[in-house]
Amino acid sequence: MIRFLILSGYFELMLMLQVTGKLNQYINTHYSYLAFLSMVLAFILSVTQLIKWVRNKKSTHSHFSTKKSLLLAYLITSIPLFVGFCFPTVSLDASIVDTKGFHFPLAKESTGDAQIRTQYLRPDTSIYYNKNDYTDLMTKIKNKYIDKGTIKVTDENYLELMEIIYNYPGEFIGKNIQYTGFFYQDPEKKANYGFLFRFGIIHCIADSGVFGLLNSFPTNVPYKTNEWVHVSGKIELEHYKPFNRNLPTVVVTKAEKTVAPHNQYVYRSF
Repeated sequence: MIRFLILSGYFELMLMLQVTGKLNQYINTHYSYLAFLSMVLAFILSVTQLIKWVRNKKSTHSHFSTKKSLLLAYLITSIPLFVGFCFPTVSLDASIVDTKGFHFPLAKESTGDAQIRTQYLRPDTSIYYNKNDYTDLMTKIKNKYIDKGTIKVTDENYLELMEIIYNYPGEFIGKNIQYTGFFYQDPEKKANYGFLFRFGIIHCIADSGVFGLLNSFPTNVPYKTNEWVHVSGKIELEHYKPFNRNLPTVVVTKAEKTVAPHNQYVYRSF
């Protein structure tokens, strides 16, 4: 009976996430079909367990150690249900940047730790490919945009564009760009500088991050942190002192406040 309750709980949780539209806050929406398949599988298995319980096929002469192991397994598998049903999902905002600390992604060579893969500013999908395949993929994506007079960043191409702009900043110097994001005040508090960010999910929430570009405005920035802004401008390279490196920067020619999109997350297409 406990197995039936746990499995039916997984089915109900997946159904709730699908119906409420909150699934996109956990996984890349391109993989939503997997969540649907898991929901169907959980339903089938729960029905199977219910039938087995009704028919009383389960042995009632289990050893104490077996019961103890089963109890531990039930507790562990129930944790996702407890979290999913009891903790509300919220859309992230700029406060998460302040909470986790604002810094440029460090290369593993500079830290000595191959597991450090901080996802800030530049999406990094290199961990999912070998070196040659990753280089070929980045070259292919770059060639899609390198000859365009104006680069228009959309929800669909946001992450791949951010990745190639940071990978090949020199080749995008002088390119016109248009994109939208939520404003984050430059930590250095420079009056005419600020970042525009989007929260992105590469595969799931575990490899999510805050991605975007530094923006240089012609005058003091009239926007507040978390306000959504659409900008047009030209990509240049500027030395950013807090990170002690050159960053691709949008020299803004036009900016206007806009409304937040219905889905504030962007996802990586593969």
